Amino acid sequence: MPDRFLVRPARHGEIIGNMKAQLKFALLSEIQTELLAVLAADAQTAKDSGAKPQPVLLTADPAVPAAVEALLASGEFKAGANETVLLHAPAGLAAKRLLLVGLGKLAKVTPNSVRSAAGTAVRFAKPRGIRELVFALPDPALASPEFTMLPPGPCIRAAVEGAFVGDFDPDTYRSDRKDQSVNSFTLAAPADAGKTDEAALKSALAEGVIFGESQNFTRSLVNEPGNKLTPAILSRRAVQMAEEVGLDCRSFSTDKLHDLKMGAFWSVAQGSAEPPALIVLRYEPKGMAQGPAPGPVLGLVGKAITFDSGGISIKPADNMEKMKYDMAGGAAMLGVMRAIALLKPKVRVIAVLCAAENMPSGTAQKPGDVQTAMPLAAGKPGKTIEVINTDAEGRMVLADGLTYARQLGATHLIDAATLTGACVVALGHVNAGVFSNDEETYNKFSAALAVSGENFWRLPLGEEYAELIKSDIGDIKNTGGRWGGASTAAEFLRVFVEDTPWIHLDIAGVAWVEDSKPYIAKGPSGVAVRSILEWVRSY
Repeated sequence: MPDRFLVRPARHGEIIGNMKAQLKFALLSEIQTELLAVLAADAQTAKDSGAKPQPVLLTADPAVPAAVEALLASGEFKAGANETVLLHAPAGLAAKRLLLVGLGKLAKVTPNSVRSAAGTAVRFAKPRGIRELVFALPDPALASPEFTMLPPGPCIRAAVEGAFVGDFDPDTYRSDRKDQSVNSFTLAAPADAGKTDEAALKSALAEGVIFGESQNFTRSLVNEPGNKLTPAILSRRAVQMAEEVGLDCRSFSTDKLHDLKMGAFWSVAQGSAEPPALIVLRYEPKGMAQGPAPGPVLGLVGKAITFDSGGISIKPADNMEKMKYDMAGGAAMLGVMRAIALLKPKVRVIAVLCAAENMPSGTAQKPGDVQTAMPLAAGKPGKTIEVINTDAEGRMVLADGLTYARQLGATHLIDAATLTGACVVALGHVNAGVFSNDEETYNKFSAALAVSGENFWRLPLGEEYAELIKSDIGDIKNTGGRWGGASTAAEFLRVFVEDTPWIHLDIAGVAWVEDSKPYIAKGPSGVAVRSILEWVRSY
């Protein structure tokens, strides 16, 4: 097979979305629209915690509270997080419908609360045939301590991101599929806000569109079945995206893996009839000097197992169909690179995706095999890996991917992977795991989470975990036993990053939304795209 794959036209699952997002400065009562969504919060404080909820509307337009006075007095609407109530033909408003969306406790609201509320409003509109909606931003004129937590710019960006995320549905291949997308999402800001901050607010909106579309691009890839997204097809999708946004993208296959002595990566791919793909994307900021980089070069490495049967150590049949999502880490890196190309931060970025199928066959690797990873440096032998379980394949491909990113010049590394069930046992479907060997690098990522609104929880590394993966026959083994599985997997990867500042994201528990929520559909979440983007921009 040629090392470079050909681009093909877009097909099923490749549409990011057709929603138009825009900003409007106007009095809410005068806006003519099919649906006006207004935010509400519970103003009840800790001092009166035994009292009933006190819903307040986050708008200074007196016509809106007047239209819902009886509803609020009834106590039916409590302004809980993502709680909704709809009024038709609201008195005193030009809008045909008024939707109240709750944010929860006023003292705890953040832009992430607004992000979820915007997604809730969009998902409320979709099945009801409402194709346009206006979403009212929290009005700073209400002036209270809580509103320091809801600055207009971050709220605009978060709302647009939430709207795009809410507009995505996974039913790509239904023969009777009906397009229920919301065509127009308008953010309504106070009429006087545009006099001083219009340029900044429009910039925030544009960023929100890029973030939201890129997250949905990732979700569209993760949603694809294994027969529709083989490693070769994933590489074509990467090349196509790169050409659209102006990135350098090169895709290689079996010959390149052998040339680079990527024995760990190849060991996973060798059991499948589908050839692997090593996908490399580069972003070079305009105006930066060529040659050795004076500043950091960020290396993004993604596990992209397009289907994971477990190999010879085959998985149980129940829920194996979800293993199409085992490329979610690689898909996240593609979404990040798409956004980077459009946002144009002043930092060099390299992305390496290791795409393969993990299948059982007569050519598949076996438990007990010993594989040799890519050499960590020229003239040095690669680390030998005893394969205890062929279903611990993600760390095998990442071992060579991390090594290759370093050899391409990466000075800082971040990887993302649906790596371990142990991380899901530890953190459930609420938090993803994060590991790091460098405090400064981790602190940048931790600060990024305050903006992205995504849930990550730091888990430990340590020599005690490293001891568990020492092999009797080779250097290391690819599992450390049942206990501490997320940490032993991270220690396995740490062998290949050595002293390079590094972050490892284990997203196994949150890359797939198990049940629909008010603000996001069941299916791929696109997790880590926003957080990695903020981390990149911190450099």
